[in-house]
Amino acid sequence: MRARDSQAARILGQAAPGTEIMKSNRPGRGKGQGMGRAGRAKPSSGKPSSGRPSSAKSLGAKFSGAKSSGAKRGASPHKATKRSAAQHVAPARDHLRPRIAPAPPVRDEAAAPREDQSVLLPSKVQTLAVTADEDGMRVDRFLEAHFPGLSFSHIQRIIRKGELRVNGKRADSKDRLEPGQAVRVPPLRLDAPKKSSGLSEAEEKTRDFLRDITLFEDADVLVLNKPAGLAVQGGSGTTRHVDGMLEVLRDARGQRPRLVHRLDKETSGCLLVAKTRFAASALARSFRSREARKIYWALVAGVPKPKQGRISTFLAKEEREDDSIMRIAAHGDEGASHAVTYYAVVENSGPRLAWVSLKPVTGRTHQLRAHMAHIEHPIVGDPKYFNKENWQLPGGIQQRLHLLARRIVIPHPRHGVIDATAPLPPHMLQSWNLLGLDAARFDPIEHAPEE
Repeated sequence: MRARDSQAARILGQAAPGTEIMKSNRPGRGKGQGMGRAGRAKPSSGKPSSGRPSSAKSLGAKFSGAKSSGAKRGASPHKATKRSAAQHVAPARDHLRPRIAPAPPVRDEAAAPREDQSVLLPSKVQTLAVTADEDGMRVDRFLEAHFPGLSFSHIQRIIRKGELRVNGKRADSKDRLEPGQAVRVPPLRLDAPKKSSGLSEAEEKTRDFLRDITLFEDADVLVLNKPAGLAVQGGSGTTRHVDGMLEVLRDARGQRPRLVHRLDKETSGCLLVAKTRFAASALARSFRSREARKIYWALVAGVPKPKQGRISTFLAKEEREDDSIMRIAAHGDEGASHAVTYYAVVENSGPRLAWVSLKPVTGRTHQLRAHMAHIEHPIVGDPKYFNKENWQLPGGIQQRLHLLARRIVIPHPRHGVIDATAPLPPHMLQSWNLLGLDAARFDPIEHAPEE
């Protein structure tokens, strides 16, 4: 428990003895591209109000200037004292920040040479026990992990016919497993894995590209600096995407890295990838329990007032003829989900443009883009949500989405904390230079509440 509290405390911005921090092991490039400063933050009550929630609430005093009651030593950060959204957290003190400690080495099993391990064809019923590492794993992913040569259609067929049982009962492919459960697997028509004949020239280029955009990597986790314009997953007419590229990183056992969250196609920055099924399960739990902390940078039209605040609305998907957007909805509307975002103006360039830092508490589709448009400060270059009429883009600034997934902090699946930061993409760096914005400036969003 002490190790877990230590990790959670670091994610909430609180210094804790013995915390291990794994920073990005690839240095940033260009002016002000270094690692962001660690902030101390504490959850607020974060309760959605009844009826329509407020669109943007002032946080009164600045995040960095308000007082904090602090959490009791040894107490879980999730049980911190409740308070209103107008209360804030005291600024971090440099002497309280933990020193960066190197993570214990983890053996990279994927990179280790292996003997050919042909999967035996199961000719009779098997019963597999769900381990602690597989907690929360979907039934179909469980089969895929244990039998890499099994086709997707075969997996779906045996589940649909009820041939696969969990603790003696029928299961759905999307059901999630718990440690200790018994999974009955029928005889399978399993294709033995093909022996690798080496990568093609195109695949080698893809592998080199992924290495070039890697911010952090170990045996379990990969953090990529996704470029703007590259889709994360495939779709209609999309053939080049990160998910497809990960195929070239498949290991000797047939396991390939898998996505654990998404970024919009035009959003650049930190994208977290799990290299093992154990890591995928652990990271998915961290996202579901909101232990992951994400910070985004954006260039917006106008200067938000107040300069620091909280946006709380409901969002619902609205289908259009050739596209869909997220609209502001009322509580109780069909498909509406509560969404909360903290924002802080870091610096402004006159009254027309502002550099804003954003911390999403929830993770709804297009949440940041819809929220900034809702408070009438849309993100520059947003083709879907920019709603300013007769607004001229200053000369020299590209008409591209100015949104960066700047930083991600999340418990490592095995030890310590992953803390990776992405540099400004070329088009945003160009805008920062033209407007005279200093990317090394202190980011006040560090002290925003976590909930």
